[in-house]
Amino acid sequence: MTATETSVDVAVIGGGIVGCCVAYFLRSAAAAPSVAVIEPDPGYEFASTLRASGGCRVQFSCPENIEMSKFGIDFIRTFAERMSLPDAPAHADWVDGGYLFIVPPEHLAGLQANVKVQRAHGCTVDLLTPSELAERFPTMHVADLGGGAHTPHDGWCDPHGLLAGVRRKAIALGTTAVRDRVVGAECDPHRVRRLRLESGATIRPSIVVNAAGAWAGDVAALYGMRLPVVPLKRYEHYFTAGGPVGRLPYVKDTARLAFRSEGVGYSGGLVDSDARRGYDFAVDHDYFERVVWPALAHRFPGFEAARCHRTWSGLYEQCELDGNPVIGRWTRGLANVCTVAGFSGHGMMHAPAAGRAIAELIVHGEYRSIDLTRLGYERVEANAPYAEAGIL
Repeated sequence: MTATETSVDVAVIGGGIVGCCVAYFLRSAAAAPSVAVIEPDPGYEFASTLRASGGCRVQFSCPENIEMSKFGIDFIRTFAERMSLPDAPAHADWVDGGYLFIVPPEHLAGLQANVKVQRAHGCTVDLLTPSELAERFPTMHVADLGGGAHTPHDGWCDPHGLLAGVRRKAIALGTTAVRDRVVGAECDPHRVRRLRLESGATIRPSIVVNAAGAWAGDVAALYGMRLPVVPLKRYEHYFTAGGPVGRLPYVKDTARLAFRSEGVGYSGGLVDSDARRGYDFAVDHDYFERVVWPALAHRFPGFEAARCHRTWSGLYEQCELDGNPVIGRWTRGLANVCTVAGFSGHGMMHAPAAGRAIAELIVHGEYRSIDLTRLGYERVEANAPYAEAGIL
């Protein structure tokens, strides 16, 4: 062993909210393994977590996503009790603002089918007709809608507080934070034996967890795994209305317009699903006026004179197979590799449940809370998408 080589039970690659949740739940276990979280950007300048909108909702079609959201919302609601330290209170600033999905008539049957699944999992969901939408949200244009689904117990939080609190708690529990970048892996036919870091140091892990977010596909390639996770740029905007709109829940439609109330204004955007993939943080300052404003003004006439005050970019870790995350062991490849990546815009809300799931796999050898088997890498190997049918 060289002077720059260390050994650890679990090496977590990626120190965003997903990686920190993995570390927290591992170190919270009765027989806690040693954990090192490797993160090249400890200031989180480019991290997706801190560029997220903070939304958490149960409006999905896949039972796994619904259950992960339920746990995530409970985790955030009780964040102060879970994450506060004697000298460092933790705040995620949960807002019980609700979510509202709106659809045209041709998508109403799909929305109703999703609501049926959500209700079967104990979620409170109100199906609203266009007239009921107009009654609840009188500033909304509803003539071209088939209906909507409102989940009053959904909401949003402060991603900065969420990440800071989980990271501090994981470190307080004994997690080692490593400021470095994984640049290579030495493997035998069955295991990753050594991780090479940009600094020249090496780590010998018993288990490797890929929680590298938008970079997860490139990390996987270091040890010969084909992971269809790529970076997809999306914009978030803070804007105000020129006319009456009122306080709104998190509004989403089938064209991927998504926004919510934020202070005296609103925060949100419209994702271009066809945007060129890549590590691109450049901001197109005309995007709001060209793409987002027409959609806003159509749905809420009060936005005819909307003013955009700030635009920032971030990366979705887009799973190109089906939009759902890849979670689990690489059972047919390198046995000591776990993946928890590809959340396609849902990483923050699902990080607590996904982190707990990976910890269960490592500590107990099985899922004990939510069975995430269908989200495993096996579906990638079989080219068998397991797609989410809810509004993304």
